[in-house]
This record gives sequence, C-alpha cells and structure tokens, in this order.
Amino acid sequence: MTAIIRTARAEDAAGIAPIYNQIIRDTTITFLPDEKTVDDLVAAIEAADAYLVAEHGSEIVAFASFGPFRSGAGYARVKEHSICLAQQARGHGLGAALMKALEDAARAQGVRVLVAGISGENDAAQRFHTRLGYVQVGHLPEIGDKFGRPLDLVLMQKSL
Repeated sequence: MTAIIRTARAEDAAGIAPIYNQIIRDTTITFLPDEKTVDDLVAAIEAADAYLVAEHGSEIVAFASFGPFRSGAGYARVKEHSICLAQQARGHGLGAALMKALEDAARAQGVRVLVAGISGENDAAQRFHTRLGYVQVGHLPEIGDKFGRPLDLVLMQKSL
C-alpha cells in the first residue's frame, strides 16, 4: 500500500476518528474506555509536539504522534509516541514508514528518546517496536483496566 505521510491538519480529525474509535471500542491496544470526538482529535492534533497521518488516495489510513512523556524540564527531550493503523493498512510496511517519519520529526526537535507504552496483550506491537530498535525497559503488571479486567503495560524505548 502506498501512502503519503504528512503533518496532520485539523480537518484530518474526521478521518482519524474511525481508526482510533475502532481500536478504543474493540481492543486493548489502548486502555481508553471512551471513543474520541472529532473535536477531541482536533485538540490532540493541536496539542501534540508532532502529529502525522498516512493518506492513501483521499483516505486517512494511519496516524502517529508524540508528546510529553512526563512533565518537568528534566524530561523535555523524552517523548511518548502513539501509532495506530486502520486494519486494511497493516502488514504493508506503512507502520515502519510512519515511525521513520515520526522519529525524523523527533530528531529535528532535539528529542533524545522515544517511549512506547504498549498493552501487555499487544504482542504484535511489541514485536513491531523491537524490529524498529526499541528495547523493553519496563513491565508494569495490572496497571490498567479495560473490559472489566486488569492489564499489564510494557514500556519500550529507543534512543535517537
């Protein structure tokens, strides 16, 4: 699948919403329980240090972003990222291309480390990040909840 990767704009929120909301509604990829509105996503695009989309034809098929890992000046060069792909966009190399673009944007901003917080049940995301050079640096047992059960969180990071 070929796609154009570019900086997200407010009007992209309507294309991001179905991807994100399916993941929120149906999976433990995120621990978020409530779907996002277009207004929520416009605010997220505006607040992120970087927010990218992958566009196939005129359709948004993936997005990735990064923002603060923790508050405070001591963490200014460490960012936490998120990446989500529509089901039909998975398995075509698009995730790796999107992450390369996100890492390039992070380097351009002087970011030293990117962190991924991954559901302990999301083996595919853990393998994906490992292939991209991320290493597991933490495992927080039963730190989250979704669908009425506790979930682990795996922390992975990559030095840029």
